[in-house]
Amino acid sequence: MASLWEETWRPPEFPRLEGDVDTHVLVVGGGMAGVLCAYFLHRAGVPYVLAEADTIGSGVTKNTTAKITSQHGLIYHQLVRRWGVERARQYLAAQEEALERYRTLCRDIDCGFEEKDAYVYALDSREKIDRELSALERLGAPKEFAGALPLPFPVAGAVRFPRQAQFHPLRFLAAISNGLHVYERTPVRQLAGTTAVTDRGRITARKIIVATHFPFLNKHGGYFLKLYQHRSYVIALENAPDLGGMYLDQVQGGMSFRNYQGLLLVGGGSHRTGKQGGNWREPREFAASRWPQAVERYHWAAQDCMSLDGAPYIGPYSKSTQGLYVASGFNKWGMTSSMVAAMVLSDLVQGRENPFAQTFSPSRSMLRPQLALNGLEAAVSLMTPVTRRCPHMGCALKWNPQERSWDCPCHGSRFTAGGQLIDGPATGDLER
Repeated sequence: MASLWEETWRPPEFPRLEGDVDTHVLVVGGGMAGVLCAYFLHRAGVPYVLAEADTIGSGVTKNTTAKITSQHGLIYHQLVRRWGVERARQYLAAQEEALERYRTLCRDIDCGFEEKDAYVYALDSREKIDRELSALERLGAPKEFAGALPLPFPVAGAVRFPRQAQFHPLRFLAAISNGLHVYERTPVRQLAGTTAVTDRGRITARKIIVATHFPFLNKHGGYFLKLYQHRSYVIALENAPDLGGMYLDQVQGGMSFRNYQGLLLVGGGSHRTGKQGGNWREPREFAASRWPQAVERYHWAAQDCMSLDGAPYIGPYSKSTQGLYVASGFNKWGMTSSMVAAMVLSDLVQGRENPFAQTFSPSRSMLRPQLALNGLEAAVSLMTPVTRRCPHMGCALKWNPQERSWDCPCHGSRFTAGGQLIDGPATGDLER
């Protein structure tokens, strides 16, 4: 079940850590966010190392649909209502700057970077579309209403963001990681202050950035309550139409579309990790009914950390930790959010102010309805009488027959049928 991106790149190779290292900044995690942090620190001349448990890009990054856009569903109406206009404008400005950073970096990288318009559509009613357009008007965002789309079904309307982008994420990652100080196959087993313990040595740093998708330290920051994980499914079709843009249903479980070099990527079937969902069946049934001549060439699944209020957690890990920083909760928009994380955190670890730091602060209010749902899910799971339990916090694991894995409905850790770790926040295999 390798993604299109995995099958069409040449991964770089980096050594395993052997012995002890002293540096100014340690970046834990070699996905898009971690590598971009390392890249900015490298350019700034800041001593750093990056430690990746497996190989760079081998986690969530390899399974993205790789849309680079400041249009994150119909989020701006919600942000204006929750945060007010000025703070919502800061969120938009951060995403727009992230898009520009990608546009600049990709000029000299062969990574399939293409400018495309992005659309969020509604199937039945224009009401949510109109509310989003009104919020975007107040924020001064480039947008317009679209009444007809080249999709194989009618829509009530859509919000269009012009000149967004898409690319091959792993080819981009390979290019920017060239020359960086990276250690692969170097899992961080424990943090003692700002010293990281690995299998074959210690990394002593002044500051640490945790970019491990889901933060793995439970005793600080309350991330086990602030985050849950969501799975979604993608198929890549040959002999399917070029739709000329990037499209997303405003409903969380709806369909998404984008093209890449003669292939149409269709996403859908999403659900909370550890729960039942449509998985690949939904996009496959949809494709068979609309494009019966199409042939599936790839299929894969993505997993995303979802925050309480729809915005990422980027900044100091908690109010009580010194020199420890985090990037998580990208809510299915990992490409621009990874760039925003690198922009903010590379400034903070150098003692510089960043104009977006307050907007994404992990210490902002947790008083959101999703908090109660996350807590209830954990309580029910902890009381479920089963023998297979997640080593992260003891929640009852659920068998996923479609992907043949043991999945945690509390925080999204996943394990193979034999108990080997697939996805965190758990840091080790199941006990035999």
